[in-house]
Amino acid sequence: MIEVNGRSYRLARQPTVVVCVDGCEPEYIAQAVSHGHTPWMKGVLATGTVLTADCVIPSFTNPNNLSIVTGVPPSVHGICGNYLFDVASGTEVMMNDPKWLRAPTILAALANAGQSLAVITAKDKLRKLLGHGMKGICFSAEKADQATEDENGIHDVVERVGMPVPSVYSAELSEFVFAAGVELMAHERRPDVLYLSTTDYVQHKHAPGTEGADAFYRMMDGYLGRLDAMGCAIALTADHGMNAKTRMDGAPDVLYLQDVLDEWLGAGRARVILPITDPYVVHHGALGSFATVYLPEGVDSPALAARIAALRGVESVRSREEAAAFFELPVDRIGDLIVVSERSKVIGTSVARHDLSALEVPLRSHGGVSEQRVPLIFNRRLKDIDPDRRWRNFDAFDLVLNHT
Repeated sequence: MIEVNGRSYRLARQPTVVVCVDGCEPEYIAQAVSHGHTPWMKGVLATGTVLTADCVIPSFTNPNNLSIVTGVPPSVHGICGNYLFDVASGTEVMMNDPKWLRAPTILAALANAGQSLAVITAKDKLRKLLGHGMKGICFSAEKADQATEDENGIHDVVERVGMPVPSVYSAELSEFVFAAGVELMAHERRPDVLYLSTTDYVQHKHAPGTEGADAFYRMMDGYLGRLDAMGCAIALTADHGMNAKTRMDGAPDVLYLQDVLDEWLGAGRARVILPITDPYVVHHGALGSFATVYLPEGVDSPALAARIAALRGVESVRSREEAAAFFELPVDRIGDLIVVSERSKVIGTSVARHDLSALEVPLRSHGGVSEQRVPLIFNRRLKDIDPDRRWRNFDAFDLVLNHT
């Protein structure tokens, strides 16, 4: 047994794979199964364990992947967005450096206990966080051709997988993750535990049940079936769901909150931070359903919160302390107010700061409570669990290691 962040985990007794499918609204699986594209998943739904779970809020990639691999919410591990305002330096920064991580990972603990570990991510932004303190293999599909033994624990990835490095804006980037995972598991020195994390490029562009979405889940189903045939215990979950964020005419439905606050308080007095921001904004324009607001001294925060809450499309506005408690966030890494928008609405800063010209399809995005429900699926019957309790996506390692 190992102890990590107040939770106990057995060592893997069979090859174990935990998969985080980026942006996997449960309806994607339901539609792909009903359309006959995912025979392996159809069988698992009948013979395995099928749960639904809540991801952490904000429903973004970095906070949820780190929750999954630490087994705890952001209030413990510290990663509360892809992006934050560093009060100490007065700058907006990416949270992809391990210096922001406040808790050890289950992955590192398993490796320290003598198990062999491998982590494969789609985008490189997650690699260093997931691999922090971990002995083993850790690389991204995005930079697979640059992997070295010293940095990543492996080399010649592209040659081993037999695929060229795909575009970061493609379904093939996620396919590379699965193909690489199968390649590692087929090797004589296969890992005891394998963590796979995909990208949500497809989910941003294709609604559940559409041809593009079904093709993606058909591809994924084939690789998961191969891992199952190798004897792997598989846990599949997601970092967040995905919803259309449009008006009735199909145009993005955006609340440009910085523009609103500039008009109310004066230009530049308040600062709106969008934690969805990362280097890959073509498919969502840095627009999501969660924002944090830093206010100048002297502002009546409760009155302003009430005024923001009255805007069309706003679901909730909470103070720093209320949001930290309710959403399990680190109180020192969020603003004075947390604003969450409704299911079909996104929050932006200023009109001039968002380039939506690259959006090829109606906007689909995430970040709010409306994208919190995710699948939590296992290809084994789990023992001694209550299927009706509130499960979280960060229960995945507990369930697959302790209850299979």
